[in-house]
Amino acid sequence: MVLINRRQEEILNELEQKGYVNVVDLCETHNVSTVTIRKDLNFLENEKLLHRTHGGASKKPLYAFERNVADKEELQVEQKKQIAKEALKYISNNDYIILGSGTNIHYLSRIISGFNKLTVLTSSLKVSLELCKESNVNTIQLGGDIRNSSTSVVGPIAEATLGYFSCNKLFLGTDGIHLDFGMSTSNALEAHLNQAMIDVAEKVIVLADSTKMNVRGFGKICNLNKIDILITDEGIDNETKAKLEEVGIDVVVAGKL
Repeated sequence: MVLINRRQEEILNELEQKGYVNVVDLCETHNVSTVTIRKDLNFLENEKLLHRTHGGASKKPLYAFERNVADKEELQVEQKKQIAKEALKYISNNDYIILGSGTNIHYLSRIISGFNKLTVLTSSLKVSLELCKESNVNTIQLGGDIRNSSTSVVGPIAEATLGYFSCNKLFLGTDGIHLDFGMSTSNALEAHLNQAMIDVAEKVIVLADSTKMNVRGFGKICNLNKIDILITDEGIDNETKAKLEEVGIDVVVAGKL
């Protein structure tokens, strides 16, 4: 059994509520030095009770790692369904939209129906296969190198093709949204393609469940000020939501009454 002191217990309680803690804030709260707090955090990390980060600690690993899309489909299923339903409200007849890759986007593509006319440009093979079922949806599949893990394309062919289009809305999935690092993904080529998508879209709408908050991936997509709307679930903590709104993001919590 791990023996921890009262201060360390309070740090873990705050971490449970917020998902992350900051060294400076902890020093003020507990009226101790930064050396003491860092020792506490290092001890708790050694006991595998948290993950150390630059300037603090998080409840979960800071870095996103690449997973097969089939495995990711089984994670946070109900949250992704709620996010997809909310995202569908932002699609209208006669829209020209881009759908990126990722499981949140896959869930959205499954419920796109009933439109009189809709044009969709996508890098995801799974999304294209779903949208082929809709006779009134004109689907344009980007070409390029196929990533087996995500069943989507990346590379210069896809990026060059995007230059021929202009779309009014972009729906992106992501592996991480970090208050300092911005939006990112675990694959650098995918990050570069997502940057190209942002360049040809009027509005950027990001679909990300709350497990992606305060996480960073290897490839940076953009700074947070490039995001217009973030659709997430009720797991997002109030502090993170408020800070995202401070930089101008419209944070929409799916399923919230």
